[in-house]
Amino acid sequence: WATNAVTLDSNGNNFQGEADTYTVDYDTAGQSLNIVYADSTKGWLPVSDDAVADVPVAPTTQLGVFAYGYNGSTQVNTKNLVNSSGVIAADVTGVGTARDGVSAATYGGDKGIFAYGSDDGSNLVSNTGVISADVSRVGSARANGAASTFGTSGQAIFAFGSSGKTNLVSNSGVVANDVNLVGTGRNGIAACRFGVGLAIFAFGESSGGSVNTRNLVNTSGVVASDATGAGTARQDLAAAAYGVGLGIFAFGSGMTNIKNLVNNVGVVASNGTGVGTARGTLAATDYGGDKAIFSFGSSHKSNLVSNTGVVAADVSGVGTSRASLAACGYSYSA
Repeated sequence: WATNAVTLDSNGNNFQGEADTYTVDYDTAGQSLNIVYADSTKGWLPVSDDAVADVPVAPTTQLGVFAYGYNGSTQVNTKNLVNSSGVIAADVTGVGTARDGVSAATYGGDKGIFAYGSDDGSNLVSNTGVISADVSRVGSARANGAASTFGTSGQAIFAFGSSGKTNLVSNSGVVANDVNLVGTGRNGIAACRFGVGLAIFAFGESSGGSVNTRNLVNTSGVVASDATGAGTARQDLAAAAYGVGLGIFAFGSGMTNIKNLVNNVGVVASNGTGVGTARGTLAATDYGGDKAIFSFGSSHKSNLVSNTGVVAADVSGVGTSRASLAACGYSYSA
């Protein structure tokens, strides 16, 4: 088995309570295994297993999408898809109300949602990158907040911005009612996932100016109180997940290109040397399973991030230059 792993096909049924989108591999030499079918909820269960490799491995998000924003003269609903190699596609006429100050996150593992901003609706993104028509806003109007996936089944959270509220999103894309925000309200904040089912909101602008405060989110979507951050206080930056359980915040106000890496327990590192054109009001998303991309903003450039957190040099932007947009990952298929 160490040379030729045994891969189990659950045949559309759950495995240990998880949907059959997961890959179940056994690759320990000399192990033995006994599996039975329990019921439609639990599905297949290992009854005896002399190895510890029976936990399903979650599939990874492969593609990304940038959408909405302000092009210097008007708000737009344009979208640009990102392939699994980090290449941004040309403009596609968007769906839904044109707006800026929007936030976006992956939900359900392979789908996305754009919500709030200067117009208060939301738009779901299918696992093929199709953006749906507007859905009426749930919760308080706000702009310039942030969003991230969290939880062990692909939920999402929108928080901060011009409203002191938080809204959770189920793994089927349903936005819940307002919950009062914990922590200092601020605009121009960024967020990403880290660890296993966790998320972090950090930086932004409060009434006293730019801050480097961070707020962690647990697997139930509870936002923790303020914690002192690391790195230069700034706003209008972007963040994305990369690697395995890691995150990165980069760029931001003051036209900076510095980065701050996040480890798998949510500790924000001190400033890393910046690469690429300094800019703000940009967006970022993960892609290709373990990498990230920052693009658009006040300078029309893109920068890829490797699975070790290395930010690459500028690549000339594709599509209409714009700022105050958002981005998220989607699709398990490359």
